[in-house]
Amino acid sequence: MWDLILNPFVTVITLLYSLLANNAVLAIVVFTILVRLAMYPLTAQQQRSSVAMQNVQPEMKKIQEKYKNDKEKLAQEQMKLYKEHGVNPLGGCLPLLIQFPIWIGLYQAINHALAATPLQLIDLSGRFLVTGLDHLVPLNNVFLGIDLTQPPTINPIYAMGLPVLVLATSWLQSKLMVPSTPAGGNKDGKPDQAQAMTQSMTTIMPLMMGFFSLSFSVGLSIYFVVSNVITIVQYSMMGKMDWKQVLSLGGGGGQTPAVIESKPAPQKAKPKSGKAK
Repeated sequence: MWDLILNPFVTVITLLYSLLANNAVLAIVVFTILVRLAMYPLTAQQQRSSVAMQNVQPEMKKIQEKYKNDKEKLAQEQMKLYKEHGVNPLGGCLPLLIQFPIWIGLYQAINHALAATPLQLIDLSGRFLVTGLDHLVPLNNVFLGIDLTQPPTINPIYAMGLPVLVLATSWLQSKLMVPSTPAGGNKDGKPDQAQAMTQSMTTIMPLMMGFFSLSFSVGLSIYFVVSNVITIVQYSMMGKMDWKQVLSLGGGGGQTPAVIESKPAPQKAKPKSGKAK
């Protein structure tokens, strides 16, 4: 099953390698750009869904407070609120589910295309979907003294800069993807649970990505960095960004009104009074 993803990836990376003066890094960068362009409709949906969910949070808090002792009524009112504002609570999940096999396929494709092991070198020629690429084997998997098929910990010390870049760009991306929310808590004085969870995710996810980059191949770290930068550019193009807020230690920096306008709830017409003033 993985061959359906792996073989096209290996073929495209090798083809780009041949077109870009046998430069594996440029091949990975251009490949990443092509993947992100192909997935743009999904990532744009994820970004809009994230902001739309944030738009309804003030009303959601009121509903949660009003029906905190009635779980069934609370669920009904939440779904009603989502429907009125055109929000899909699961709208941001699909792009993540699609990207996950792409990450795995790309990780394997980099190792196969750049032949991390002798067995992969033998297996490489049989994975090309385009004829005439066999003469490129083996591909040059070393760039500036760094083996692209090995993790940074096995490469020269300066390769450790890549996990740092992965962490930094992942953190900046998470800050942009989470629109700013007013600080505060519930009426009982307790901290807002949703806001606390959001803040935790903007810290935990970048740390996880940076940690994973220590074990993954350098080539995949390059993919992560370029992919994060593309996402940041795409999101910035959707509206004006408050970079002071982004670079602060507080919440996210997306400006909700500039990115998406939630559909207002329909207003009921007030009955006219028959009494003359």
